Amino acid sequence: MATQPGIACDIVVFGGTGDLALRKLLPALYYLHREGHLHADTRILALARRNESNQGYRHWVRRQVSQYLAPGDFSDTVWSGFAERLDYLSLDVSQRVEFPRLARQLGQQPGRVRVFYLATLPNLFAATARHLASVGLADEQARIVLEKPLGESLPTAARINDEIGEYFSESRVFRIDHYLGKEAVQNLLALRFGNALFEPLWRNAHIEHVQISVLETVGVENRGDYYDRAGAMRDMVQNHLLQLLCLVAMEAPVHFEPEAVRNEKLKILEALRPITGMDVQDVTVRGQYAAGKRAGEELPAYYFEKSVDHDSNTETFVALKVEIDNWRWAGVPFYLRTGKRLAQRKSEIIIQFKSVPHRLFAQGHETPTENRLVIRLQPDESIRLSLMAKSPGRGMTLQPVDLDLNFAKAFKKRRWDAYERLLLDVIQGDATLFMRRDEIEAAWRWIDPILTGWQDCYRSPKPYASGSWGPDAANSLVERLGHQWFETDA
Repeated sequence: MATQPGIACDIVVFGGTGDLALRKLLPALYYLHREGHLHADTRILALARRNESNQGYRHWVRRQVSQYLAPGDFSDTVWSGFAERLDYLSLDVSQRVEFPRLARQLGQQPGRVRVFYLATLPNLFAATARHLASVGLADEQARIVLEKPLGESLPTAARINDEIGEYFSESRVFRIDHYLGKEAVQNLLALRFGNALFEPLWRNAHIEHVQISVLETVGVENRGDYYDRAGAMRDMVQNHLLQLLCLVAMEAPVHFEPEAVRNEKLKILEALRPITGMDVQDVTVRGQYAAGKRAGEELPAYYFEKSVDHDSNTETFVALKVEIDNWRWAGVPFYLRTGKRLAQRKSEIIIQFKSVPHRLFAQGHETPTENRLVIRLQPDESIRLSLMAKSPGRGMTLQPVDLDLNFAKAFKKRRWDAYERLLLDVIQGDATLFMRRDEIEAAWRWIDPILTGWQDCYRSPKPYASGSWGPDAANSLVERLGHQWFETDA
């Protein structure tokens, strides 16, 4: 998104010593500063309980942030200018009596845009909004950014939304999902709605099925306490995977503006066929990683991770067969899967087209390959279309070949991190890539019966070896309809 740094603002990061701030938010702001996208008068204020001076915080952040930038991107000169913007205030967000100090730090500047980024636990969201309002910081120019997860169920999400809504109007609430800021996700919209080639084929008459995979090789690391309460369904499916599904399946908005885009996403969430009762056992799989090996390294089971209950019934893997009850997608299965400690780290959207009605030519291998569109979000970002072409030599024997667009090779500019784009959108008040309240609640309305079904049937997650592709039941889920998970090279 091309911008001019015309908006002076205050960016206030709650949780300024946390992992998200150090790994993502501050590096993103460093890049925005370096490339001239921040107004000269924009200030950054980090807040946390840690007792630290401005100078001490800047020195500490310098060491932390430099390791999360791309090699060669850190510059002492750039950092010197960035550090002048950066201040630190020790503050306990749970204590209202501390917020007058924040108000004094920011000063009385009516009409100035202020972005309050809550990189904290969700149970602090409502109190933070209330305390900001109590000292006059929730005015019409104030914007509040909420990280996932927003609630643990529909009632808890609705309660948080109600509490935030008392102090911030919906247009000033930015519920962030960093997947929507990824370059390849943006290109999914461009691919669909900026080209005449795919739109006639983007429907049940031509598409056999869709796969959306977000797979990780890491375990829960230092997030055991949170993850053991949430699990893969709340942590990944309710937000990331359902948002990707919406972008794949939505109709073209009349205009590319926030409410039009979000209206179309909401229609998809409302068209999801409910998964209830015995259907939960038929079309969902949940697993939990056991001990295993990867590249000769011994990997522990989930229940041996730090801060995890040894009798934990929490899922670290989910696979779902999802159907959308509308004219465009009726009869097309959407397979979603996500998990930790798997064989490969990747996030991909795969559109599997139907085979030709009659095979005129011989195939160059035993299993015929239909046309397939692969949109990779990570670790690299690319779009690849598999076609059938004649193999060199005599006769008409076909083999698959790829038309491959790798963004790093096609575009020589540095690719923006998702948080850079999304932070700039918040500053400019553009909510297109953020989730609206009714989207969040529609997603929970669909997810909750699945969680209830898992609880009611009392079935433990299926174990799978760390370093594998997940439980065997996930393969059975797709094989029932003659499909298979599409595995690619890293």
